[in-house]
Amino acid sequence: MELRLDQSAVKARALLVGERLDLRSWENVETLATTPLAVALQGPGIAVLFRYGAVVFFNAAPQDEVSFLEAIRPKVINAYASPEFETVDVRVAPTAKETISSGIVTVEKLTIERLQLIADALAKSVVLALYESRVAAAFERTEPLARQLEQTGKIGGHPSELLKHIGGTLQVDHLMVGRVAVVEKPELLWERPELEGLFIRLEDEFELRERHEILEQKLRVISRTAETLLELIHSRHSLRVEWYIVILIVVEIMLTLYEMFGH
Repeated sequence: MELRLDQSAVKARALLVGERLDLRSWENVETLATTPLAVALQGPGIAVLFRYGAVVFFNAAPQDEVSFLEAIRPKVINAYASPEFETVDVRVAPTAKETISSGIVTVEKLTIERLQLIADALAKSVVLALYESRVAAAFERTEPLARQLEQTGKIGGHPSELLKHIGGTLQVDHLMVGRVAVVEKPELLWERPELEGLFIRLEDEFELRERHEILEQKLRVISRTAETLLELIHSRHSLRVEWYIVILIVVEIMLTLYEMFGH
């Protein structure tokens, strides 16, 4: 589908507005495409929406963005107070090769399928940015515990806190793999395989696979560290319980001996 846009350059802006977008009951009559959902704004712009909470605007005036976000607010689940965002410029060059350089995406023509692919890459990039900040914060919480164990041989913290830590790590991993599917190809490419070259260049430009692999490695380290610390705490508690049992047995033996020979 070719779009009727007069501009030879279009600004793309991605926002991660919340954890999820409920698109099951979408009733907008200006729907341009599905998978992912693309809709026309009141002005000349377009919005592409993703179930994992991302919205990508093309050629949208600031007031149109605000109006649209306000309209879909009831569909946003667990909205973020400070949404992650990222922008790129899309330029049309009919005789040029489709390339991506220095934050500028050059395409042969503006079609809804090309905009959907650009939106897919931008949306995944802002999601990865959020996960990267969460994983960095998790590293900051884990590092002092590991350092304390190295320096003192003792472990601070309560087991419930470590369990929460492991749970948060697993949640990020689950969202990244299950909900967003960062490394999977968009369904659009099954119908338009000739656009796969553009998708590969977008994937390389935003380093989606590389960032995903780094996050996976960090998540494994964090999870393994937290699990190891939790096992050590449990071992310490088990050893303490064993000593209590030994002491009770010794006391019982002494009382028995006292009854037998004390008189």
